[in-house]
Amino acid sequence: MATDRRTLIADAAIGTIATEGMRGLTHRAVDRAAGLPEGSTSYYFRTRETLLLAALDRMNELDTADIAGLVAPDVMADLGALTEKFTALVRHWVTTARQRTLARYELSLEASRRPEVRARMVEYGSEFRMRAERGLAAAGVPDASRRGRSLVDQMDGLMFHQIVGVGGAIGEENLDAACRDLLAAAFLGTHGTTSVAN
Repeated sequence: MATDRRTLIADAAIGTIATEGMRGLTHRAVDRAAGLPEGSTSYYFRTRETLLLAALDRMNELDTADIAGLVAPDVMADLGALTEKFTALVRHWVTTARQRTLARYELSLEASRRPEVRARMVEYGSEFRMRAERGLAAAGVPDASRRGRSLVDQMDGLMFHQIVGVGGAIGEENLDAACRDLLAAAFLGTHGTTSVAN
């Protein structure tokens, strides 16, 4: 029961960060968002720092589950299947999981001021970059390390503009095309995969 309640609180913290920003993240606000009695959040997470780290850990858990299978050898060997899964993932993160993505951007800014949050964010991001690098390397992509990092960074930038809208959010059709472009760039020069079909 304790584990379930911790997860509930972490999910509520993510939602609170997304809707209220970092200033709105208080133990009482999370209690309300989780529908729990006042004092519940502080019982499990005594400080704001531990609450922040719990939210980050939960985001990492959910994101890892979302990308499960994306870099599997059979998927990486089939650029069409990879493009479909990659595009679906990006679309999911800017629609269904929009709050989680927005919270991650809020926490990224907080990381510039809080070393403990930054350390966890760096660890969190490094794992995804490593997965991308390994997947591209397994698919025979040249310079997979650099291209993997670039792919993740460019995907992050694309999602940021979709979520925040400062660069002008694009429609679903254009989002799909942008995802194809990102993968085409990552695979450019690979035998038999110099472009991604529409």
